[in-house]
Amino acid sequence: MEMNSSALCALAIVLLAIVDLKIVSASETGGKSTVPTLQKAGHCPRLLNVVPSHKGCVCDEDCPGDDKCCVFDCGAVCVPPAFTKPGVCPRRLWGSGMCAEFCSNDSDCSSDEKCCHNGCGHECITPYTVKPGRCALSQGDPYVC
Repeated sequence: MEMNSSALCALAIVLLAIVDLKIVSASETGGKSTVPTLQKAGHCPRLLNVVPSHKGCVCDEDCPGDDKCCVFDCGAVCVPPAFTKPGVCPRRLWGSGMCAEFCSNDSDCSSDEKCCHNGCGHECITPYTVKPGRCALSQGDPYVC
């Protein structure tokens, strides 16, 4: 099988482009593996209300200790993780609570309280527990408890 010079030239250009992409990819990641890494426990907080421990992270592994790599308006930074506590926030009517942010996630609340929407802002509230199973169907008026 004989190749003409233009086909050979095109093949060489394609091979060089592939090699160049591999080199650029390795330099952009600092030589680190691009294989997905394990994520640390917890989740990113809704708001950035602490001083980040590190700026410019790419994944949780770039952060010290238990901190997670989270993206906010200022970019990707390492911050302590937020955790969701068990229970369900009570339903609130819009405009019925104080329009202030007393918490941004459950980790900001003491004891068993959760950070819940109060109708306007967020505050720490005692949640209720959802019992397992299903409620029996009502035999009478569906609008009467």
